[in-house]
Amino acid sequence: MLTVDVHTHFAPASVVAAARHGQGFDGMTAERDGGTEWLVHRQGFRWPVPPVFYDLTARLASMDQRGTGHAVLSVAPQLFMYWAPASEAAGFCRAVNDELAAFAAGSGGRITAVATLPMQDPAAAVAELRRAVTELGMRGAEIGPDVTGTPLDGPGPRAVLAAAADLGVPLILHPYYVGARPGLADFYLTNLIGNPLATTVCAARLIFSGALDELGALRLVLTHGGGYLPYQIGRLDHGRRVRPEAGGCAHPPSAYLSRFWFDTVTHAPGPLRFLADSAGADHVVYGTDFPFDMAAGPLADQLAGTGLSEADAERIAGRNANALFGLALPES
Repeated sequence: MLTVDVHTHFAPASVVAAARHGQGFDGMTAERDGGTEWLVHRQGFRWPVPPVFYDLTARLASMDQRGTGHAVLSVAPQLFMYWAPASEAAGFCRAVNDELAAFAAGSGGRITAVATLPMQDPAAAVAELRRAVTELGMRGAEIGPDVTGTPLDGPGPRAVLAAAADLGVPLILHPYYVGARPGLADFYLTNLIGNPLATTVCAARLIFSGALDELGALRLVLTHGGGYLPYQIGRLDHGRRVRPEAGGCAHPPSAYLSRFWFDTVTHAPGPLRFLADSAGADHVVYGTDFPFDMAAGPLADQLAGTGLSEADAERIAGRNANALFGLALPES
């Protein structure tokens, strides 16, 4: 069975090395705690960076151990740097994409890269997306569900979405933070609740604003099972029926579920089965969030207890991703 992990992350060795010497971009530093190396942001967030993030041998070994045939690799979202000065962020993204592309090129065909973009400068983001796709061979980009508070349906970010649609490549929407979210600082709720909430708000705005009507060719991957969108889509439909504020889309919100692909990171078989039944198994793609501690398990562990058919399991495992990202991988 072809297995393609579309939600797995990379940290450039150069970024880690610079942080070790106290010269990390945007003031990042590195520290060791309990035998583990951590990257530390000036805003307060710290995250472990074991070698699997940046060492190709370790990465391929981890893929073998987890039974992953192919990976669609994206930068760790803590490195989006949307909060940095635009000109500096553009150079940072370019360097990260060059290193990520080289990492994928050395994988023997087992890794496909998607770009990171300086979304605070839409023109620079469009230029970098075009360069990444046409010159580096990347198969899309990973972006946040907002740009330090600016929604993706706004005119600036929407230009980046339009460029992706024009290039025929999907965008992976992934929440990000480097500090606590207001009201969610306790109990790791910044991640546990905040991440799926940010995805849900973004997807709902893209629907209600008419952005998806305007950009008919745009394809989007929602991480963490789509946040709360698939499980509250009936509420959005009801809102459109009864509230004039929710009338900006041409169709009921549920009609737009087919515009999204949803990864499998739900952490329980019941929600994953519900997701496949609601969105269609042809719009669910295997993902893990590896190598973060919030990662889901290998494919067999995630599908266990879902009761999905063998045909649906094969679609989710790799066939859907193969078509979505244009990977041209053999499926048998």
